[in-house]
Amino acid sequence: MNKTTAFLTSSVGRKLLMALTGFFLFSFLIVHVTINLFLFMKDGGAAFDQYAEFMATYPLLRPLEFVLFGGFLLHGAVGAWLWFTNRSVRAPRYRVTRAAETSSISSRIAFWTGVLVTSFLVIHVNGFFVQSRFFPDGRTMYEYVEQAFRNPLIVGLYVLAMIPLGYHLRHGFQSAFQTLGVRVGRYQRWIDVAGILFWLVIPACFAAMPLYFFWAH
Repeated sequence: MNKTTAFLTSSVGRKLLMALTGFFLFSFLIVHVTINLFLFMKDGGAAFDQYAEFMATYPLLRPLEFVLFGGFLLHGAVGAWLWFTNRSVRAPRYRVTRAAETSSISSRIAFWTGVLVTSFLVIHVNGFFVQSRFFPDGRTMYEYVEQAFRNPLIVGLYVLAMIPLGYHLRHGFQSAFQTLGVRVGRYQRWIDVAGILFWLVIPACFAAMPLYFFWAH
């Protein structure tokens, strides 16, 4: 085992991988929510479909889909590894009596919110990306969205899924900066304020989209 492999498989190395893949996924969320905000435009979905078509057909963006998929897999795998490792070395009595005093609720449930978000992503990717990319039926992406969010069950699922997403992002954003050693001193306050963009604003925007289509269409 070389030094790089030894470091990446160590506790510190795994936390660093979690932080770096987390930042990568943060950037994806910013792009994704920005494009989806075009759904609110009163142009019949023209602007949204234009950006969706560009993202689906531009040759240089195709490799990024594999990078994104790999980033999700790596983030999830390392997160599960850390969780199971931490459980195996932590005394049960200490975990029960001291957890509430030493960590936030978003930290304590980070693994389970990650599981819920992953489950939701499987449904989301299958319902939109897989169906439109591999089984096209002539509908535009805007029409896929519009028709899906007429179903109250789908709307409810998407809105409820934003709750674990918000908790997971809250923990992940703070933890990533903590791992890099910059969430200290005067920077901690600014980082925590900026974190609101991820754990509150972004999930709220995503939740507003199905509600908008359900009530306005």
